[in-house]
Amino acid sequence: MPASDLPICRTCGVQYGEPRPDCPICEDERQYVGWDGQQWTTMAGLAAEGHRGRVEEEGPDVIGIGTSPPTAIGQRALLVRTPEGNVLWDMVSYVDDDLVAQVKELGGLTAIAISHPHFYGSMIEWARAFDAPVYIHASDRQWVARPDDAVVFWEGDTHRLSEDLTLINAGVHFEGGQVLHSSAKNALFSGDILTVVQDRRWVSFMYSYPNFIPERPHVVRRALDLLEPYEFERVYGGWWKRVVYTDGTEAVRRSAERYLTFAEGR
Repeated sequence: MPASDLPICRTCGVQYGEPRPDCPICEDERQYVGWDGQQWTTMAGLAAEGHRGRVEEEGPDVIGIGTSPPTAIGQRALLVRTPEGNVLWDMVSYVDDDLVAQVKELGGLTAIAISHPHFYGSMIEWARAFDAPVYIHASDRQWVARPDDAVVFWEGDTHRLSEDLTLINAGVHFEGGQVLHSSAKNALFSGDILTVVQDRRWVSFMYSYPNFIPERPHVVRRALDLLEPYEFERVYGGWWKRVVYTDGTEAVRRSAERYLTFAEGR
């Protein structure tokens, strides 16, 4: 089957390797099946509906990669530009030749890393377009909807992509939920593992966002312990302009303390 015809879930935006009646990612309690039942589209279908790539600066050497109009959950990815090669953090459903060309003009990709399964999008299409590996924590192996040799499953608490970039298995939202730290950019890329909330001085921690299931306190504490060695000024969340612009390390610490105070009834 041509890649342009592979099924993409309309609710979560994840592309599957073959047709199927259900989307296991949406049937999990952290997500949901659309109110009109399971519905599918394709890359060709998205293009026919008028979706196109959106490329805009989100920070210094950090370029947002998204879709206009947005698809599924509406997240945007981030092109993290470094002298050692660019990394695409998180993922979207849509890609076409024009979007690939724009990313190549920005230096292309040496790697892709994705925070959690709700953002897997069309990761294999992107991986093949740039001959780039996709780094996923091994704890989330079961959720990969289109198995491919491009996917690299790593284990443990941290994984260095380069001297500058480190993946951290925070484990919030999903057991394999990961964030990306850049020492050079003094930034944490968090997707919605640590989600930047509407008051962008804060983040929060949830097991399920659409179903409002809070994350367990011991999981939040583990994440804080793993992040303790890392300093960062900015926290880049999963949607356009969802960014903590200053004092990011302290923002995460005080957010966790506030969260735990309410979660534990203190």
